[in-house]
Amino acid sequence: MFPPRQKDAPTERRGYSADGNAIVEIRVDDLSGPEIRELLQEHLANMRQISPPESVHALPIEGLLKPEITFWSAWENGELLGCGALKELDAQHGEIKSMRTSSRHRRKGVAKALLDYIIGEAARRGYRHLSLETGSMEAFEPARQLYARAGFTFCGPFADYVDDPNSVFMTKELKR
Repeated sequence: MFPPRQKDAPTERRGYSADGNAIVEIRVDDLSGPEIRELLQEHLANMRQISPPESVHALPIEGLLKPEITFWSAWENGELLGCGALKELDAQHGEIKSMRTSSRHRRKGVAKALLDYIIGEAARRGYRHLSLETGSMEAFEPARQLYARAGFTFCGPFADYVDDPNSVFMTKELKR
């Protein structure tokens, strides 16, 4: 059984971005707002620009609305900073999806704040493993470094993924 999309998931968290000054609010997002829709369209367009079609695993909005996915957005003073999602693969395994920082807010700690939040939520749900797929190209190097700093290690394909030279798979064992 999948976790309730909004009932069970924490709806809000305040924290500090990497610059130590800005307050970031992370909240469950129903994907209905124009800001998040624009950011997700930018995300998909960018993934299609850098990756061959068969290697684009970013989900469209309709895919993110499935019951096994909880989606969050990060905001500061009413401005959208970024987003990320958690997909339940099974009762002990989650997958990070749709991590994206607005181009205007890159290198400010937004992705780290979202990643830390999602890792915390996965642990709260009792998952033992948290995995992700990202690109193997140079454009994805900052993301791979972020995940490695958070304790993710390289692994083979998981869930429905297959070996793909354009994909890198990473996983993290979560403490109970």
